[in-house]
Order: sequence, then C-alpha cells, then structure tokens
Amino acid sequence: MIPWLTPDRFPLYLAPMAGVTDMVFRSLCKELGADVMVTEFVSAEGIMQADGRTRKYTEFDDAQRPLGVQLFGADGARMGEAARKIADWKQPDFIDINFGCPVNKVVAKNGGSSLLKDCPLLASVAVDLVKASPVPVTAKMRIGWDHDHINAVEVARILEGSGIQAIAVHGRTRSQGYTGQADWDVIAQVADAVKIPVIGNGDLATGADIELRKKNTRVRGVMIGRAAMHNPWVFLEAKHFLQTGTHLPPATAEQRFTFMIRHCRLAQESTRWGATELQIMRAMRNRLMAYTQGLPGSKHLRVRFCKIESVAELEDIAIEYLGQKTLPEAA
Repeated sequence: MIPWLTPDRFPLYLAPMAGVTDMVFRSLCKELGADVMVTEFVSAEGIMQADGRTRKYTEFDDAQRPLGVQLFGADGARMGEAARKIADWKQPDFIDINFGCPVNKVVAKNGGSSLLKDCPLLASVAVDLVKASPVPVTAKMRIGWDHDHINAVEVARILEGSGIQAIAVHGRTRSQGYTGQADWDVIAQVADAVKIPVIGNGDLATGADIELRKKNTRVRGVMIGRAAMHNPWVFLEAKHFLQTGTHLPPATAEQRFTFMIRHCRLAQESTRWGATELQIMRAMRNRLMAYTQGLPGSKHLRVRFCKIESVAELEDIAIEYLGQKTLPEAA
C-alpha cells in the first residue's frame, strides 16, 4: 500500500506540467500545502541515452517527498531500465507513467495519450515497467482519445491488473486538450471500477471544488494543475476549506509580488543549465503574467511582464504597483 494513499488520508497532488513544475515551483507549492509531487515528464529514451538535460528534469530534494518521476515512452522494457536507473540515482518514492499527455510531439512518438488507443501496448508497457521498477509504479491517464472513444474504465482495469498501484485520471479526452469541462462522472466510474486508489484531476480551483468531488466520488485524492499555475495558494485554501468549510481570502497583491520575486530569485539561484539572468527572466515571463490573474490593472502588468529582463526590474514594478518605498519581505 502506498503510505500517502491510506484510507484515512486525502492527499493534494501537484500535477506534472511541462515547463511549469520544475524543482523551484514544486518547492514553493510544497510550502503552500501540496502533499505529493510529480516531476515534469521525462523521456525514458533520454534517460537511457544519459542525456544530461533530460536527467536534470528528475532532480528534487528530500523536502519535496513523497515525489514521483514521470516517464513517457512506448517501449516497456526500455522504460523499465530507465526506471531502475532513476531509482538508483535519486531514489524517488514512485515512478509514474504518462498515459495522458495530449501534445503532438509526444503522441507522434506513440507516447502519452496515444497509448489509450492501443490497450495491448499500454498493458505491455505497464507490466514491463512494474516488473522492472524497484519502487511503486502509478499512472496518469485521460478518459479516452476522443468523445467517441472514452475507455477510461477499461484502461483502469488493465492498469490495475498490470500491477499499477494508483491511477490519476484527468477528466478530459485527448482531443479536448484543455478545453471544455472535465467529466467527473467518468472519473467516478473509474473510482468505482477498481480497487486501487484513483486520484481525480480536472477543473479544481477551490477548496469547495475539491470538497464536492471528495463527497460525491470515491476518489482517494485530487491532482491540481492549471489552477496552481496562477494561484499556488490553492493548496493552502483547499486544506483550510476541507478542515473548516470556509474559504480563506485570496492572496493579496503584496503576497503575490512577494511570491513572484521569490520565485525569480530561487530560479536564479538554481541556475538551471547555467542560464543567465536574462534567459531565466525570459523563461519566467509567462509565469509572472499568470500570477497577475485577479489583480487590478493586470492587463497593464502583463504588458510589462512580457518584456521583463531582470529581477531588479520586477522589484521596481512591485514598488511602483504597491505604492511602497521598500519591497515586501519574502516569506
């Protein structure tokens, strides 16, 4: 049994998101109440070829545990070898298989959600990886390829029979991408159909959203993705709501700017791949724009953030926006 998925617990997962859930962002979300982390997905072939850039995606520290490394690929034997290498190198708490990514470049390589169309291959990948991995194996999937091919219950039963120990289900099809609404009726059907824990994912933005799904389905936890991109305080708010039934006030402008500055500083300190400050700030632009959601004058802030080049510039914008002479202290 996976220790954080016992019947007396209801963990909040931070969903793996390429280009978002790096080591720095995971650390920040952990501080705000996220219980379980999963790395950005990594190519099993990249691991096998000892690609340094790929391996950097698997980095984490012990404070982020429990943490899983997510692999994608279509060759179970190779993925199993990659899992052993990762386990020897970093000792993650689990390995997660990506059966859900809708991105064309992943699907084109027969990875991610493409395997939902080929259940025998999906089963082979799961079986081989479970046999090879020295740590528990979980999986993340979508409810199907498209509206006419929703096979989440069938796939979940296959994965359970293959030795997968927990499944996260995103309530959209591959063809939906991130549009439309997540189908929680299908997620509920999956949770009813298998004995292993099912983690629900999709359209979870508040504690009330999570309470509703906890009450009305048999999911054993939830996974929060896009809501955390602009509001990482969602974990704090969700835990408060689950415990008290009341909402916390939204993060203030000062809290948001404090978080932005700290995020950028930590990104600089991490010096991923030896990047310069300008390169880091360019990579942070979309992140900063996301953090403005809900702030007065957010459109003007986004215009400035889409050209930002330094932490000092961000600090000047914060002082100007907040009408303060000094910066807010980082939490």
